[in-house]
Order: sequence, then C-alpha cells, then structure tokens
Amino acid sequence: MTRRTVVAGVGMIPFTKPGQSQTYEQMGAEATRLALADAGIGYEAVQQAYAGYIYGDSTCGQRALYEVGLSGIPIINVNNNCSTGSTAIFLARQAIEAGAADIVLAVGFEQMNPGALSENFNDRPSPLANFVARTEALVGLDNTPTALRLFGGAGLEHMKRYGTTLESFAKVRAKASRHAAKNPLAVFRKEVSAADVMADQVVWPGVMTRLMACPPTCGAAAAVLCSEEAAKRLGLDTRVWIAAQALTTDGPETFGDADMRNVAGYGMAQRASKAVYEAAGLGPEAVNVVELHDCFAHNELVTYEAIGLCPEGEAARFIDDGENTYGGRYVVNPSGGLLSKGHPIGATGLAQCYELTQQLRGQADARQVEGARVALQHNVGIGGACVVTMYRN
Repeated sequence: MTRRTVVAGVGMIPFTKPGQSQTYEQMGAEATRLALADAGIGYEAVQQAYAGYIYGDSTCGQRALYEVGLSGIPIINVNNNCSTGSTAIFLARQAIEAGAADIVLAVGFEQMNPGALSENFNDRPSPLANFVARTEALVGLDNTPTALRLFGGAGLEHMKRYGTTLESFAKVRAKASRHAAKNPLAVFRKEVSAADVMADQVVWPGVMTRLMACPPTCGAAAAVLCSEEAAKRLGLDTRVWIAAQALTTDGPETFGDADMRNVAGYGMAQRASKAVYEAAGLGPEAVNVVELHDCFAHNELVTYEAIGLCPEGEAARFIDDGENTYGGRYVVNPSGGLLSKGHPIGATGLAQCYELTQQLRGQADARQVEGARVALQHNVGIGGACVVTMYRN
C-alpha cells in the first residue's frame, strides 16, 4: 500500500427487525450524517461515495445520499451479496491509494423483509445455481432455505471430520448474546445460554436450531475514509488505519473438493487472510479483536480455523477454553455479531468497521477490549466474495 488510508469517521444506527425501521434512504442518510459528524467534516468535502445494498433497485445509493447533499460527486452502487459493505470499503480504499481521491465515503444499508433470504429474478439463471447444485450433491436439498443448508452443511462437515458436537455451535450463539447485551445498537440484547440454544426449535435435526441462525435485519452504517496526508492537513482523526486488505473470490476448491466448508467460503477466507497477514507483516497472533461473519454459528466456528485463530480441527477446544471472548486470546464479535447484532446485508461490513474503529479508539464503552491495537474483519458473501481487513492503531 503506497498511501495510508485512515478511518476518519464512522456512523451506525440501531439495527431493527423488519417492519420496525425507517425506509432505506432515511437509514442510509442518517448513518452517513453520523459518520461525517464523527469525522468532523461536511458532505461537501467528500469526493467519491460507494453505497452498498442488495435489496433495492438501481441507484438506491443516490437516493440515500441525495438526502444528505447534491454535490455532483461520483456515487457508485455496490452489490457483492453479504460482503457488500466491506466491498464498498475495499473500493473506497483503492480510490484513495490510487490517488483518485482523498476523502471517500462508504455507506451500506438494507431494508429487509421477514423470513429467509430469497431471489427476486426467477425468470433467469440464478447466480447461486452452482452453489445449490454442489450443496445438493454433498448434503442433499429439500425445502430448507439455501443459506441454512449451505452453512449448516459446512458445520456438518466439521462435525464429521473432527467430532465437533452441536453444543459447540450453541456456545458460539450464547457468547454472541452475552456480547450483544452490552451493545445498544444490537437488535437482540437478551442473553441466552447454550442450553437455551440447544432447546430451541430444531431446523435441521442434529445440525442446527433456530437460534444458531442470524435474523433478517434492517439498518445502516457508514465510514469516512481519508488519505493520511489529507487527514493531517484537515486535522482529522488518524488513529485508526487500514494496515492491509484483500478481496478474494471462489477458487477451484469451491466446486472441486467434496468439502462443504469450501462451498461456504472457507477457501476464500483462508486465501484472503493469508494475503492480509503477509501484506501487513503481522500474523493472527498479533490480533486483539475480531469481527467475523457469523451468519450462522457454524460459520463462526469454521472461520476461526480459516483465518488462523486456531489450528484446523481445534475450534471446539478453542471455544471450550474461552479463547474467543473476554479474558481469552481474542475477543470475537464484541458487537454481538450477525447472530445478535443483526445482519442488514448491505450494512454488515460497515457495521463491522464501526465496531472495530470504536475498539481501536478505546471508545467501545462496556464492550471495550482492553489494549486493543490490531483488529481483523472478515466478511463473506456466497456467490461469491470474501473481504478480510486488518485495522491498526
């Protein structure tokens, strides 16, 4: 990286259940205003903007940002499935490092409907057709929602290979609830025990209960990225900066190996994290706090190994030893993660950035990870793309 990119400002609104939120343009505009206020600049200083969402017509980004101002800047709409928000950050950082702009906004928002995710264009080939076919070949396919089968299948693969039990996934969900209880922006703040999770409605016998899946959520978050030179010139906050970042897409292992973990993004996460560690000159042992993509408890457990937080096959022990929470080796998803904080898809990557920026500034209040100096973000979308980002203070 030739120019250092700093996170000068972040903003996030409380996440809510579908039907209880403002409309998408109101949410996106509010998160943007909060990020600008946090940075201490006006919208007129922004030179480019990247707006992420997946449920909406074209130019929803303009519709949201026009509520903030009409400055004529380039506004680019971003859709990379569940990694949309971090892809917007990736593009904003690239623009700064290339010298195309000094101050760039990334914003993500989503106004979701209740229930399982669905596709809107049924008159043409699905972008997920190959993933569905591979999932059917490896674990079977019935009327269960695709995402549940896919990520549940990855967890089932881990169970078969390493003897992982359902209780390990329940412990991940319980940990998420304990963290979210301290986050006023999370949609679910009620603590649940591993026993509560195990006793919840079964959605895949022996593999998953309902509480192990994240809920559809509405919300928005934003970040103002800036070149270090411009930030210093304008007197902006330069404490948090992007040390390394990688975006990967699917490799031959996704459909070539008989391994549901790879269908769910394990290979992408492994390659992206390795690239980030190499570029930053820091390995996972240097990381203090992590926000990773726990759309299902199964994906959090599998991702521990994919991004090097623990050796392959040892995630259950990692959980049992408390290495994924306060007092352990890492604090994973102090925000409550997607499982408890919520998953408004376009906003998720930016909400992760919001949390990690607050942690590195020492401003996370009751969630604060003591001595946090290095943070890692993992955001994955099936179809597919995975973005891994390392932030430093």
